[in-house]
Amino acid sequence: MQTHMSTHNLNDALTSLSKGFRSLKGIGNVEAEFSDEILFDEWDWEVGVGLYGDFRDAKERNDQAALERIGRWYDRQIKRGLPRRQVNSTAPMLTLALLAEHFQREDWKKIVEEWADWIHTKMPKTEEEGYQHLVKERDNDGELWDDTLFMAALFMGAAGKLCQRPEWTQEAQYQYLCHIRFLGDTHSGLFYHGWTFHGRHNFANALWARGNAWLTLSIPELFRILEPQSVTARQLKNVYLTQVRALKKCQRKDGMFHTLLNDPSSPIEASATAAIGYGLLAGCREGLLEITEYQDMINLCLNAVVTRINEKGILEEVSDGTAMGHSLDFYKQIGNIPTPYGQALASLFLSEYRSFTNKTR
Repeated sequence: MQTHMSTHNLNDALTSLSKGFRSLKGIGNVEAEFSDEILFDEWDWEVGVGLYGDFRDAKERNDQAALERIGRWYDRQIKRGLPRRQVNSTAPMLTLALLAEHFQREDWKKIVEEWADWIHTKMPKTEEEGYQHLVKERDNDGELWDDTLFMAALFMGAAGKLCQRPEWTQEAQYQYLCHIRFLGDTHSGLFYHGWTFHGRHNFANALWARGNAWLTLSIPELFRILEPQSVTARQLKNVYLTQVRALKKCQRKDGMFHTLLNDPSSPIEASATAAIGYGLLAGCREGLLEITEYQDMINLCLNAVVTRINEKGILEEVSDGTAMGHSLDFYKQIGNIPTPYGQALASLFLSEYRSFTNKTR
């Protein structure tokens, strides 16, 4: 594919993003000095996404030292004691499952197995057996959120594969189908942020950018981990293709996406732009779409993301964690802040872009 960046520049940007990730001690809390260790101190979804991005980049580069650094973060957290199980605290378990396989750590595998068994047998479910978006702040009774696919369903696929539990891999695929059924907007081809069975509606009918990006990213990642077969693969592929065609119409000329995809008056948002760019490349990697049709869109995403990495390695214009909005104006008021998930989504995108560039030379 044609590239607007050399491999050298991509490597520099990825190194900068990794340093920025390691400088974050909390949401919005950037340490003055870079650290050789991961400083983020809370086990929850924000760092879970960050760890996944760091892991995939380290694996791509075969960087054993970086993989061991991620492993040390897990050992410190496990020694301290893991938090209450819920959807968002499941996010770091995805990388732990992948690390357990990489390092052949039976102690990590046991933790993965116990957590996945809890999700499968005890975590609250909605009608039609969807994963209720249970979080530390609230139960969200009867609610499905698009975030859940990356935060929990993808982990169940990885855990099922690691622990040789086919019922878990089937459960992961079912959750994708269930969430798509209730969150999909058949008119636009995009996805609403959430659904509630109490009143049976999609809250504010928000076509939220990062929420859509979780689907753009998570569908090809499920193919990477599980390789869905037969009608499930067919359904997921077609839903994914419909969504990326719709996203193409929403992209600005500068490559960015608005936080409400169909509302140009809403703020632009960089983590969604990075995740969409990565999701497109991941779809190419998994054979879901052809790079030629989306090359310009991907390059626009790349330029938008790279120009928003500041001198401290922090991706700017990343919106804070976003609860379910009951009005569209709610999404417009979410402020920007340095976050590990912003770092990770940019790292995933740039690392995958580098891989494609190297393969097509």
